[in-house]
Amino acid sequence: MAYSFLSPEWIEAAHELRNSYGDRVPTIATVVRMNLIISDAPFGEGDLQAHVDTSDGQPRLDEGHLDAPDLTISVDYATAKGLLVEGRPELAMQAFVTGKISIDGDATKLIALSSTPVDEIALELAEKLRELTT
Repeated sequence: MAYSFLSPEWIEAAHELRNSYGDRVPTIATVVRMNLIISDAPFGEGDLQAHVDTSDGQPRLDEGHLDAPDLTISVDYATAKGLLVEGRPELAMQAFVTGKISIDGDATKLIALSSTPVDEIALELAEKLRELTT
């Protein structure tokens, strides 16, 4: 079954998928607490608020905002989906140039996170996440 990216159903399915891998997912050394403001979602009203937190060594994406984040990213829905689900890093530069993404806070944490090596398990999880997404 597939769900709209960042819908409550999608987030629940993504959590279940991540939990099914247990301890097989490698730890991320970069600690970042990042809030996301996502505009133009095809569901709900207004901007979506979400966050990514790697404080426990794993990237945790969830609804709502964290208190005292390291940074906040504002981005449109299509760009967020392209970056986080479709694995299209080239969109980041395009989004900056066209003003579709803005960062408030410690951007060096985002740069450090984006340089985290990707292993086989992460690639497998990413593919299964794409399969969950409409």
